[in-house]
Amino acid sequence: QVQLVESGGGLVQAGGSLRLSCAASGRTFSGYTMAWFRQAPGKERVFVARLWWIGGNTYYGDSVKGRFTISRDNAKNTLYLQMNSLKPEDTAVYYCAARLGSRNTNAIDEYDYWGQGTQVTVSS
Repeated sequence: QVQLVESGGGLVQAGGSLRLSCAASGRTFSGYTMAWFRQAPGKERVFVARLWWIGGNTYYGDSVKGRFTISRDNAKNTLYLQMNSLKPEDTAVYYCAARLGSRNTNAIDEYDYWGQGTQVTVSS
């Protein structure tokens, strides 16, 4: 059973940084694509960034490109999202997600496993 557990959210001032973690367990993730999504209050869940675990290839949503960095630690089976230059519009619940395979997709329904989410609040 795949389990994804996010942590690292919190309250930060605009311009600040946070690093989110997603501890993955239940299987080897070398053949998986891992991703971060976010959902702001009253809005739909949207794609933030993804990473193909074995190859390390990354892709970012336009709103976070140049500010956020997705990475993983193979030894710890953990996915990260380093968020710099945070803006109030980055306020959302951030979710870690996983799908088997390397197909490039940002579609929510393509991801099979989800964490419970971690709240990020950026004050102005």
